[in-house]
Amino acid sequence: MTPEDMDLLAALGRARAGVRVEIEKPYLIESRLSPLARREGYDSIDALIAALRASREDRLIWAVVEALCRGETTFFNGRETFAALRDDVLPALSQRRRESPIRVWSAACATGQEVYSIAIAAHEAGNLATGTRFEFFGSDLSERALEKAQAGLYTQFEVQRGLPIRMLIKYFENQDDTWAISPRIRQMVRWRRLNLLADLSAMGRFDIILLRGVLRGMDASLRGKVVAALVALLPADGVLVLDAEDDVSDFENILAPAPGGTGIYLRDPSVRAAAAAA
Repeated sequence: MTPEDMDLLAALGRARAGVRVEIEKPYLIESRLSPLARREGYDSIDALIAALRASREDRLIWAVVEALCRGETTFFNGRETFAALRDDVLPALSQRRRESPIRVWSAACATGQEVYSIAIAAHEAGNLATGTRFEFFGSDLSERALEKAQAGLYTQFEVQRGLPIRMLIKYFENQDDTWAISPRIRQMVRWRRLNLLADLSAMGRFDIILLRGVLRGMDASLRGKVVAALVALLPADGVLVLDAEDDVSDFENILAPAPGGTGIYLRDPSVRAAAAAA
C-alpha cells in the first residue's frame, strides 16, 4: 500500500465512522483488509483499493470501513467493572425502576460477548426488587460481527477468554466444537446495526450504556460528540461504562466517576448520594 492509499483509508474511516485508522501500523491494516479482499474476489489489497478508487461504490466503501473498525471483545472484560454492575448498579436501579424495565445498551458490541456478559450479570445479581425486568440491546457498525453475535456461537478459545467455568456450564450448551449461549439469555437481547456518528436521539432512554473499546480508537475531535450524544440518552441516575483507562478529562462537566476506578461514570452523582443518605 502506498502512502496515498493509507491516506485514503484514514479519510474514509474518519468520515464514515469516526475511527482513527492507525496508518503507522500497516501490518494491522493488512490483516484486516486481506480477508475482505478475498471475499470480494480481489487477488490483493492493492486491487481492492484500486477498485475502491475507481468505483466509489458505497457498499464496498462500507465493507472497507467495517473491516478497519473491527473490534475485539471478550466475556466479562474487566472483572471489577462487571462485579460493580452486578452488585451495586443493577440492584440500585431495580429498586428505582419498579414500574419500568431497566434498559441496557452495549453500543459497540462487536461479536456479542459484552452484552451477553451484562445479561448474565443481571441473572446473577442479588437484591433485585421483585418483578425487575431487563431489556438488553447490542449495536455495532459491522454486519458480520452482528451476525455472529445474534447466533450466539463461540469457539472454545473465545469462551476461555474471561468466562468462568461455572458460568460456561450454567449459561452455555456444548455443540460439537462450539458453545452456544443458552436461549434464555440470547432471547433477551435485541440487535441493531448502528453508526455512533448518526443521530442517536431515536434510540430512546437507557439506564446503562456501555461504550468500551471505542474511544481510544476514535478520532479525538469526535469523541466528545459521541459521548455527549450517549449521555443525553441517560436519565439522571443513569450510568455510562467506559474502559477504566479511557481519558475522560474532556467529559468532566457531564460525567463523574463512580468510586473504585472501574470505568463506571454517573450522569448525576447527587442522585446516588441522595439515595445513599435516604
